[in-house]
Amino acid sequence: MAIARINGISLSYDDYGAGEPVVMVTGTGVPGRIWRTHQVPALRAAGHRVITLDNRGIPPSDTGAGFTLDDMAADVAGLIEFLGLAPCRVVGFSLGAMIVQELLVARPDLVSRAVLMATTGRADGLTTAVAEAEIELAASGSKPPARYTAVVSALQNLSPRTLSDEDRLKDWLDIFEISAVDLSAIRPQLGLQIIPDRRPAYRAITCPCLVIGFADDLITRPHLGREVADSITGAEYVVVDGCGHFGYLERPDEVNAAIVSFFARPGR
Repeated sequence: MAIARINGISLSYDDYGAGEPVVMVTGTGVPGRIWRTHQVPALRAAGHRVITLDNRGIPPSDTGAGFTLDDMAADVAGLIEFLGLAPCRVVGFSLGAMIVQELLVARPDLVSRAVLMATTGRADGLTTAVAEAEIELAASGSKPPARYTAVVSALQNLSPRTLSDEDRLKDWLDIFEISAVDLSAIRPQLGLQIIPDRRPAYRAITCPCLVIGFADDLITRPHLGREVADSITGAEYVVVDGCGHFGYLERPDEVNAAIVSFFARPGR
């Protein structure tokens, strides 16, 4: 792990391997190490240098309050410039994909290709309701038991296929319990997905983009990702079956194959 001073804050990142660089941006409350198990090895095997980061709000990166989605996009831009990577490939998941979308609007010179997973270009009613509920829970100071949080996380983020597999479900519940996130600790990131309709702004994006939806995603339902793809000229859209919001962890082989294939194409 290394620390860069970016935009007046300390930003933690890890740098793996050599080759064409890929920067990977995670979602709400998720540290950069989430990519290590599946995506980093697959991308390194394909000849890529992989850079992961802990977004602002996730220790050991600075966790101060009052930042915006634009601030987080500027952090990614600053890290790309700090490491001299531009133009490079970028992958974003959930809130991370939204960050990448704003990066593509604000600093198109920094990105050669982008993969946007489980994303949205607007806050619909369900997205807003979930975010507001999480903010209220964080403000209350209540901390549900870790096992309860694990069960809720499983129901929200996994596919019915995984939930029906007794052995896999037990493993997932254990993982969720061990890694349970205290919402009060990530309070500054909560609500950042409550955005106005950004699809008109995405029409200016010219970077080749692959949008990946997960068929059983209840958090950012697949049609929201399709809307993003439809807003970006030439963007491709694929849906991975049999997985929920954490599709890149539930079905990593399919997801990794799509990313590697997209990045291997000639052109930008």
